[in-house]
Amino acid sequence: MLEDTLVIWGGEFGRAPVSEGGDGRDHNPFGYTIWMAGGGIKGSMAYGATDEFGFKAVENRVSVHELHATILHQLGIDHEMITNRYNGRDFRLTDLHGKVVQAVLA
Repeated sequence: MLEDTLVIWGGEFGRAPVSEGGDGRDHNPFGYTIWMAGGGIKGSMAYGATDEFGFKAVENRVSVHELHATILHQLGIDHEMITNRYNGRDFRLTDLHGKVVQAVLA
């Protein structure tokens, strides 16, 4: 069943390795973790890395647009075909530059 089911886990976005006052850690839009399993995703691999503090992505950075393009691809949807023109501009979930991350596909 897992080969036909794409499982995705992630938070709202990353957590900073530090806090600048207050309780808990600050939000961090520069490095976050998402994992995917099944549905044609390579197993037992990590793609990308943050710096030694866990603050900023430094290796194999993946934008949110690329993540969305990859998810849609695995669901059998061509993200470039979902384009809506609004107010004279083309819009889509992956904006106009998201690419499928081929390295994570089985």
